[in-house]
Amino acid sequence: MSVTDVLTVARLRLVGITIGVLAVLGAVLSGIFDVDLSRLITRGFVTRSLEMATPITLAAVGGLYAEKSGVFNIGLEGFMIVGAFTTAGTMFALGGTSPTQGDVWVAILVAVVVSTLLTAAFAVLLIRYKADQIVAGLAVWFVGLGFAPFAAALVWGSRSSPGLTSIDRLAFGQSPLVFLTVVLVGVAWVVLFRTRYGYWVQAAGENPEALDTAGVDVDRVRYATVIFSGAMAGFGGAVLLAHAGNFVGTGSTMVDGRGWIAIVAYLFGNYNPVGAAAAALLFGALDMLNVQFQTVGIEISARLVNLLPYVAVLVVLTVYGKTRIPAVVGEPYETEE
Repeated sequence: MSVTDVLTVARLRLVGITIGVLAVLGAVLSGIFDVDLSRLITRGFVTRSLEMATPITLAAVGGLYAEKSGVFNIGLEGFMIVGAFTTAGTMFALGGTSPTQGDVWVAILVAVVVSTLLTAAFAVLLIRYKADQIVAGLAVWFVGLGFAPFAAALVWGSRSSPGLTSIDRLAFGQSPLVFLTVVLVGVAWVVLFRTRYGYWVQAAGENPEALDTAGVDVDRVRYATVIFSGAMAGFGGAVLLAHAGNFVGTGSTMVDGRGWIAIVAYLFGNYNPVGAAAAALLFGALDMLNVQFQTVGIEISARLVNLLPYVAVLVVLTVYGKTRIPAVVGEPYETEE
């Protein structure tokens, strides 16, 4: 069996297991609470689950590219917060409390640009100056967690924005950003596993010396993937805001750990964009169970339901196997002279 066949089987297996876990959980919950699954799994539930999964998927795809090249971007949560706040601030600057749909799209673009520029500086810190990747990533998270609510208080007099507007839905009530994310996941998979550049990315994380010997600049490859990871995380935060319609800066902000879940998603998906998207969908669906339980009248602790995604990860990883981490993740590379 060729490497391509192995990858295809692995992807199908992961997607199948993810669907299976959802089905088993649904059946168990249905049996315990005597609820018809048709009332639990509705079109609205699927739509909300996809929207919930989209920001996680975007951040996960960016994060797996960086880690595939040998750099662990643990700051995804921070960049998502920056993306969400920048989107809200731009929408407010353009249209006040009544921004147009054009303002929403412009705000998303601005958020991606700002996140890209900030990540470029972050990449220089990690790659040129060889800063500790864990410490630097945590610093990005803390800065985002502190700066966004502070800036929101300056702009709106509160850590949360007033109601702005959310992006218009398309057919079946689905967001165009969900469809765009599906396309991006497909492109990310093709680039990583079907192009020369994708092989460079993988080699930078597995055997950078060999890549350097072949005449490819390892640092340049890593710069590109790290900047891409921050841009995608910022885009994920922007999508989250565009779906919600307003910025929430209280607590751990509206991002609420989704950047950390994105890291789990791409590990769960074994550094495969399609697998990461499937994992994100699993998280999104399980996260939306709280709403569905309330809808069908099931009384169960929200905290208990919030543990379900993590239980599902443990189950799937036990069944599916261990994630293979790139060989030199976190190790700075000294260019051979």
